[in-house]
Amino acid sequence: MVSQLPKTFRPPLSEFTEYNLGTAILYTLAYSDLFDYPLTAKEIQRYLIGFRADIKQVRIMLPYLQEGALVARGKEYFALPGRENTFVLRQMRSDLSTVLWHDAVRYGRWISKLPFVRMVAATGALVSNNVEAGADLDYFIIAEPGWLWTTRAMILALDRVAARSGTGARICPNYIITTNSLVLPEADLFTAQEMTRMVPMSGFGLYHKFRRENSWTDDFLPNAQGYPWQLANGFSIGKNRSTVERIMDNPVARQLEQWEMQRKIRKFSGMTSENNETRFSADLCKGHFDGHKAQTLQAFEDRIRGLGICK
Repeated sequence: MVSQLPKTFRPPLSEFTEYNLGTAILYTLAYSDLFDYPLTAKEIQRYLIGFRADIKQVRIMLPYLQEGALVARGKEYFALPGRENTFVLRQMRSDLSTVLWHDAVRYGRWISKLPFVRMVAATGALVSNNVEAGADLDYFIIAEPGWLWTTRAMILALDRVAARSGTGARICPNYIITTNSLVLPEADLFTAQEMTRMVPMSGFGLYHKFRRENSWTDDFLPNAQGYPWQLANGFSIGKNRSTVERIMDNPVARQLEQWEMQRKIRKFSGMTSENNETRFSADLCKGHFDGHKAQTLQAFEDRIRGLGICK
């Protein structure tokens, strides 16, 4: 069985017109290895890059890759050869993540009850239980049109409250969009990984709509439908929020929204460069100034070239 890779894949992925399940598993482990993160068979199947397969097919293939010394195994985890140290590291980071999730859920609930917030999802290393000490709490937020920058300001105010609480956890609303901008402007492997790994906390109906609007992720990760896992209890919308929103929706507040947007876009525009992955508008705030996506995709290319399975 073979699978056609998306034309939008960067090299060396684009050098393949087709590849098999074994190669797809190695690519998937190589991507995860960038984050020192070994995978279970179930996780390999869900995040299998550019190849549609069920868990049975993956479980059948893995022993063959082990026999060929292409994959290492430690109990339930799989990694690239020579990376067995990540098995212990994953457990250590999982323990740190368990502690941090208490803060993530608490602040996620607070964010979900803010005016004009329509969906909250946890993102970043925490959703894979792969955090290091001092990690931030990353959130993806969908807001009501016309209020994105006010929403961001309110979330950052919560962050100051969190900082004073002494937990050490910082709230990072690293990606905010409005319901007018559900289709993301980039379609690549990195963004597909981030989207399919996010864990929704509130606004589950909108989450499903958001995923449908970005169905291009199926080209990169065809087995990663729905959330990776779900919190025991989602957050309900505050009963008094609609009243607060009606009160806030006045000419003065809307002028403040415009002032905040113009002020922040002007400031952020001076911080960007051609290598940055930043976008700012009335409907989108993506403040990724460090070029992490480009660095990750380049490292991924280097990693799979090093495996010797690329043309």
